[in-house]
Amino acid sequence: MWDIELARYYIPHKHAMWDMAALTSPHERALTLLFAELESTAAEQREAFLGSPGALTQRSNENGTRYWVHRYSDGVGRRHETYLGTTDDPAAIARVGALRDRIESANATIARVRILARAGFASVDRKTFSTLASLHNHGLFRAGALLIGSHAFGALLNAMGARAVPYATEDVDIARREQLVLPGIPAFLDMLRETGIRFFEVPSLNRRGHSTSYAEPGGSRLKVDLLVPSPDESYPTIAVPELKAHAQGLPYLRYLLGNSMEVPILSPHGVVRVRVPVAERYAIHKLIVSQLRSRSTSKPAKDLRQAATLVEAVVERFPGAVEDALASVPRSALRHLRRALAALAHHLPTSAEAAWEALRSPL
Repeated sequence: MWDIELARYYIPHKHAMWDMAALTSPHERALTLLFAELESTAAEQREAFLGSPGALTQRSNENGTRYWVHRYSDGVGRRHETYLGTTDDPAAIARVGALRDRIESANATIARVRILARAGFASVDRKTFSTLASLHNHGLFRAGALLIGSHAFGALLNAMGARAVPYATEDVDIARREQLVLPGIPAFLDMLRETGIRFFEVPSLNRRGHSTSYAEPGGSRLKVDLLVPSPDESYPTIAVPELKAHAQGLPYLRYLLGNSMEVPILSPHGVVRVRVPVAERYAIHKLIVSQLRSRSTSKPAKDLRQAATLVEAVVERFPGAVEDALASVPRSALRHLRRALAALAHHLPTSAEAAWEALRSPL
């Protein structure tokens, strides 16, 4: 069990900390109410468009028969037309009516997202949105898969009504704790390709190993990583049979995925509901993994910045949540957590007294 005296030893006192401004600020109440409306919209949405909502248009063939088509753009902006049926077919008329309602609702949603994005709410680009929408449509998040990484970080800040320094990433990290019960779904790669993005399996560094990442060709930085809990502090490749894929094992991921929530992802192309870890576990896990990263990269500093930002936001809105998350940290991770808390003094400001008090609490 974590010892409170050790915690105080590893967390520098005020005179040793850097003097920094607050990491987050609250959004205006009107904006948080608008976000709540979008949250309800996302919760009711059974299927998301994978590209633009598009428009409905009538066409005529060479025989003069009139019919309906749905014109839209896919995840990479390519134009498509889908035949819906003739204008005198009752079944086609019903399909057109239902689709028209979906298009109007999606366009109204996009207009609301635009307001929030301009006010500083985190949003994702077209390709990321299409990727998450495809996984949502196949039920992955309802079955227990989680979005983690920086896109989850932005979604958590949105859900807490907190504004922070914008982040930049094109990585989509999908994790699952246990086997998903999703019979009859396509392979993970096929779900990704339904967006219109020509994803391919990134070859493993081990010539005999299996791929755990998927990328877009042509120099794009878009990448999707599939992750599962590692049994220890190694990074093994583990089969994910229900997705006909393999994933990279990540240390202490089981802890991160132990408590989750559903939130909307905002995009100028729509909203989609995904599952993410709760903010306090996300923050503590970032502290732990920051000490497992190579010091030759910028990732440890990024981990610490995200952890500091979320801890500051959580303690203000959910008193006791950080302390509860600390109490569940695996014993084997404590040595990493202690080192991370010392390094956190460069990222969490002295003024965040409630955050530091929570981190000083015993487990």
